[in-house]
Amino acid sequence: MAVSTGNVDRKEFLMRLLKVELKRILKTRLTVILLSAALLLSFLLAWLPVTFSLNSYIDTEGKTVTLKGLPSIAYEKQLQADIAGTVTSEKVRAALEEYQACLSRYGVDTSYDLPDGVYESEILPYAPLLHGIREAFADPNTGVAPGMMEIVPEKVDDYYSVCGERIVSLMKQEQKDHPAARQAAVDSYNQVEKPYQFFPGYSTNAMDYEIFLAFFIVLFCTVIAAPLFTSDYQTGADDIFRCTKYGKTKFACIKILAAFLICGTAYCLCAAVYILVSNSLWGWECTGTSMQMLYSIINLPDWNIGQLQNFVAVSGLLSLLAVVSLTAFLSSRFRNIAACLSTALLFCIMPIIIYMALPKEAGLWIYSILPASAVSLQTSILYAAADFNFWNIGSAAIWLPHVMLCAYAVEIPLFAGLAVYSYAKYRTK
Repeated sequence: MAVSTGNVDRKEFLMRLLKVELKRILKTRLTVILLSAALLLSFLLAWLPVTFSLNSYIDTEGKTVTLKGLPSIAYEKQLQADIAGTVTSEKVRAALEEYQACLSRYGVDTSYDLPDGVYESEILPYAPLLHGIREAFADPNTGVAPGMMEIVPEKVDDYYSVCGERIVSLMKQEQKDHPAARQAAVDSYNQVEKPYQFFPGYSTNAMDYEIFLAFFIVLFCTVIAAPLFTSDYQTGADDIFRCTKYGKTKFACIKILAAFLICGTAYCLCAAVYILVSNSLWGWECTGTSMQMLYSIINLPDWNIGQLQNFVAVSGLLSLLAVVSLTAFLSSRFRNIAACLSTALLFCIMPIIIYMALPKEAGLWIYSILPASAVSLQTSILYAAADFNFWNIGSAAIWLPHVMLCAYAVEIPLFAGLAVYSYAKYRTK
């Protein structure tokens, strides 16, 4: 199909206009500083959780040797090499029996009462297999977890059946008045691949810091996007742009697209750097660990750590674009950059404020649909994925992470469209 010369010229002009807008934003000193800081933070925050790893042992001379950082991780991997791989019921039972035998041998009721060095030498090699065993055998009526010495080893032979029963009893407590949510949780857990997989060395701190990084990037990109329209209002440049052929709707679309491209690309680069550096430090084999072996033993997603990392990264990107879209809308309405920026930043921290200030049920309904909720620490989509919260609407139940993702999918075009409309209809005073 032939394309008219005028149409080609228009497309070429709009592309040049987009390039000019990209250069304008990228050449801003503050933008360069913030994007550079975000990249540096990607390396720093990937490294910091590694420094938290701490192990110790008593050497042949009876001296306590303390290991930190990478040496500690390497030591832990070596110590737990025999339990790496598939977490079978037989392995869990053997670990429980060894644990109970160790405590009986020293005449104590908990591992905290063991003599110095005993936990590290006798229990640490299989300790990850005991993760979640008390949760699995919690009282179905009260939810109170038994002591490790109270669990009968023979019952562990049906470990994954016990976990299946536990999700049923837990949801009866968590979603007492919502049978649809209970059934949805049970159905999701039944789809989780079992037995679980475990590879030593990884820590949930690394996942938390992925959220920290996303939160900082969202704040930085909010600062970058705030002057999108407001700066032209303040300088009077907007009066000139509006007199041109493409100075209203098309120009607004170009500016918003430029903000999306810059902020989205920056986020993708920083998230990729973080994941690559983090996994290289902890060991790529750790990404094969089942989510249930690090969080709740009955988590609903059928994900390993690598899949969880990717889910958090993609969710963070959608949340970022929703925040940038909202900031663009605010920028189209405010004449003052400081007022626009302070309002946009308030929306960034609003999920945290609502989480702390409102009752759980009311707060959950509100913060889950705010643009920045996926990266706002306590309300993050990481914690939502590890929790058992649902939106209950009549006879329907929607898992909270799905609610959040749907909200971003609506907010991105909604606020962007409102920004374009608002800018096109804006009248200078």
